[in-house]
Amino acid sequence: MRIDRSEVQRIARLARVHLSEGEKELYTKHLNQLLEHVEKLRELDTTEVPPTYHILDSLVNVLRPDQVRQGLAHEAALQNAPDPAAGGFRVPRIVES
Repeated sequence: MRIDRSEVQRIARLARVHLSEGEKELYTKHLNQLLEHVEKLRELDTTEVPPTYHILDSLVNVLRPDQVRQGLAHEAALQNAPDPAAGGFRVPRIVES
């Protein structure tokens, strides 16, 4: 499979990226090199290769276990709020009507 300059231009338009004429030529060349490499990889026999989900043999979670602890009191949470209202934080409106 080969990509021509018009395909690179179409992809750039879809991504809303402006490319100069030189960049279009460069990306056409680079994308074709990439596709050639992928085609070479497709020729490899991978029937004996087991599927892997990670490159490391043992992947362990290094986070601590969850522990139930006393939370911050409601009044303490609101004491430094610049504009508390109805038991909560009042924030500026960000959605226009």
